[in-house]
Amino acid sequence: MKKLLSLSLACALLSASALSTAAPIGDKIKTAMASDIRSAAEVERDRNRRPVQTLEFFGLEDNMSVVELIPGGGWYTKLLAPALSENGEFYIAIGAGRVKENMAGVAGFEKMKVIAEDASSYREEGASSYSLKATTLGVSDVDMVLTFRNYHNFGEQGRKKMNELAFDALRPGGIYGVVDHTARHMEPSNSSNRRRIDPVLAIKEIQEAGFVLVDYSNLHYKEDDELEYEVGARSVSGNTDRWTMKFMKPKGE
Repeated sequence: MKKLLSLSLACALLSASALSTAAPIGDKIKTAMASDIRSAAEVERDRNRRPVQTLEFFGLEDNMSVVELIPGGGWYTKLLAPALSENGEFYIAIGAGRVKENMAGVAGFEKMKVIAEDASSYREEGASSYSLKATTLGVSDVDMVLTFRNYHNFGEQGRKKMNELAFDALRPGGIYGVVDHTARHMEPSNSSNRRRIDPVLAIKEIQEAGFVLVDYSNLHYKEDDELEYEVGARSVSGNTDRWTMKFMKPKGE
């Protein structure tokens, strides 16, 4: 009996030791941040974008299946792909051509998969915002869908489609994380707020897609952004107020 108890205790201690030596997701993101594949300009944005805190707020774990929507130049992709490469699954979708080309053959990106390659974003004649044509992301039951500073680029139709695609791709209980530049509540569209979006409107639209608002963060709150100028203006560039919100697909869905 004593031998059995000793063996059980030893196994428990070994398990605890193994858990204690596993790198938390924050450490894996920091390792990715130190990679030489990142440009000086990308590194310069770390202090403002606070990726470790942002991804921890969304609840990222290294064994999750994650979709990044509209990765653009790959600023977050260069952090997410390496952090998930060992134990998780990572997908990029919609407007992913530049990342696919630039990251081909790069160590740590071998498992990254490009999905929904037939999806397209486009502008209707005379429109200032994009529409989105897609039927599915081509994956289901993923743990998390993330998009950073993209929501504002789309008109009502495009935002609705983006939210639907995220909802359909997620498992019940899965997380939809969205970050974007803040616009004043209910301010009419103008040239200065064209790359901003009202967070109250975003909540309304995302909830209409079936999501539940779980939490929000002040990580990217900027008191001195008066929400008056275009985000590329010298006075606010790199210092815009951004809303950071975490939604969940209901577990009963």
